[in-house]
Amino acid sequence: MSALIDVNRLAFIGADLYRPECVQTHPDGSVHVADWRGGVTIIKPDGQQNTVLAKTDFKPKTNGLALQPDGSWLITHLGDTEGGVFRLARDGSLIPLLLEVNGSALPPTNYVHVDILGRIWVTVSTRKIPRHLSCHAKCDDGFIVLIDAKGARIVADGLGFANECVYHHDSQKIYVNETFTRRLTRFDVAQNGDLSNRVTVTQFGAGTYPDGLTFDADGFIWVTSIVSNRILKVAPDGDYKVLLEDCEAEHLRQTEEAYQKNTLTKAHLDTPSGKILKNISSLAFGGPDLKRIYLGCLLGQSIAWIDTGQMGMKNSIWQTIQAAT
Repeated sequence: MSALIDVNRLAFIGADLYRPECVQTHPDGSVHVADWRGGVTIIKPDGQQNTVLAKTDFKPKTNGLALQPDGSWLITHLGDTEGGVFRLARDGSLIPLLLEVNGSALPPTNYVHVDILGRIWVTVSTRKIPRHLSCHAKCDDGFIVLIDAKGARIVADGLGFANECVYHHDSQKIYVNETFTRRLTRFDVAQNGDLSNRVTVTQFGAGTYPDGLTFDADGFIWVTSIVSNRILKVAPDGDYKVLLEDCEAEHLRQTEEAYQKNTLTKAHLDTPSGKILKNISSLAFGGPDLKRIYLGCLLGQSIAWIDTGQMGMKNSIWQTIQAAT
């Protein structure tokens, strides 16, 4: 498999980050990353870092994050047995936003996304506890929650380990990665937020476990794969190519063998397999011209980046802030 980006060209920002699984960018040039200890770290353009941790006895295990126009963040709690969505302010105050849906407590909660209309989309990978029990090709109990003016409700169920989801405003569709059924899935989004017409955009093959996703300005979907440290660029029709890969062949073979035998464990996923990258899990366009890609990761302490030459799609925070200035 031939990649187009030389991994040796990657540069890095940040230091001593704590499981920076999710990365988001801000129009002011800063990069915001999840902090597993219960907060968010901001990396400024000059390299200075500021970590905001919840000033509460309860410390959410921050997995996903979404920037808010007032400077706060929505964060998801990927606890051992419980989940939730919280609002974290810059002063460290923490307010629960969603702890249950349809009358049941939220399981460990993966990701949160705010679209340009202000609707909040939340993914739960699986209802199984512990979560690694769903790390196989037949998992089917992940779901998507929508929070809007009508409240919170499950709008899609039966997903194969639901991971990041992103709404594409121009097409009025939402895309979600199903990590362990190795699919990129798309739904039509009605005006009332209901989802319909579930379509498999791409069925990925051996060694690809899709996690994060974002869009470029031309409507292509950029996807990260854990374990294999891949970035894949997916066309709207589902055709894709590998832009980057950094993995040790034997570890990838062992992980794939365990996956096929339904014996995949947390140890397979928590073992670094790249020479440079440390299990990349998310990505975001940023930089002065939105042509720089930043890579969140599960096992590293810094954020890799590279200039791609391709402009990214402005997400909700970029559009909202730039419209107000």
